[in-house]
Amino acid sequence: MTTPKRTLKATHITMAHGAGGKAMRDLIEDVFVGSFDNSHLNALEDQARIDVAELQRDGNRIAFTTDGYVVDPIEFLGGNIGTLAVNGTVNDLAVSGAIPKYLSCSMILEEGLEVAQLRRIVASMRAAADAAGVAIVTGDTKVVPKGKGDKIFISTTGIGVIPEGVEISASRVKPGDKVIVNGWVGDHGAAILNARGDLALDVELHTDCQPLHELMQVMLKACPDLHAVRDASRGGVATVVNEFAETSAVAIRLYENAVPVRTEVRGVCEILGLDALYFANEGKLVAVVPAADADAVLAAMQAHPAGREAAIIGEAYEGVAGRVVVQTGFGGERILDMLVGEQLPRIC
Repeated sequence: MTTPKRTLKATHITMAHGAGGKAMRDLIEDVFVGSFDNSHLNALEDQARIDVAELQRDGNRIAFTTDGYVVDPIEFLGGNIGTLAVNGTVNDLAVSGAIPKYLSCSMILEEGLEVAQLRRIVASMRAAADAAGVAIVTGDTKVVPKGKGDKIFISTTGIGVIPEGVEISASRVKPGDKVIVNGWVGDHGAAILNARGDLALDVELHTDCQPLHELMQVMLKACPDLHAVRDASRGGVATVVNEFAETSAVAIRLYENAVPVRTEVRGVCEILGLDALYFANEGKLVAVVPAADADAVLAAMQAHPAGREAAIIGEAYEGVAGRVVVQTGFGGERILDMLVGEQLPRIC
């Protein structure tokens, strides 16, 4: 790791750390450059300068995405706001079939934030970026007065490269296609809810936060013609399948008994009268694949650590365009609408 040119001696963030002077330079060079440590960032220019030829070696199109993270609390079992920011943006690239390459990072820090806590978050971001094979190459830092923020907000933007021939889109779902999820549903939403301490549950619930880029490449190898894939973050699986059904003008049926939900998460849902299909995830994707390839894709997913609990949970069919239904364990059906309102605020 590069030795920082400056050392941040403060124990808490002050307004001076966002004022553009020496204190801000100490923060940037010590905490951020000293942790993220790559040639693009270490140059300390106002932009990262990326070799276009290097990008073109991996594909013929650029995938470009951005997201903001305001989760409360900012640290929880299995991760923190930093791991969410990296993995969430990596996964937004990955589900297009792209190979993630570069991230930017913009931080809004609240006056009074403990520097030790910031260092933990930044270290987690570096570890998550290394695991995903991406570099955090540019960024920005702002500080707001105490009481005008909530410790830290992070925005990340990602660039990836889509290999030639990969055409994944919510508009490509066809009747007969199978719906697959790569594992336990609702872990992140339940973990954040439990971390807030409102339920006082005597159970450990961990976020499912993880990068999905390698899993996507395994899936593409098994079926180069994946029709639609999205990560099921806010709004959960229910929102993703509704988006697929509406965009492709098909109906989708999910099988309640086939959806993998941990006993602990199911218990949280029963206590609060919530549905795990709406719970946020940070390491789960929903894929729609041709029926003829479904078993091969499922086997490939289950052979990968990020997809060991993968399951076929439904199918598309010729019905009312845009409608999603759930076949219950009792043999009946219920409509599964897109999430209305805010089930759990500040979840990611």
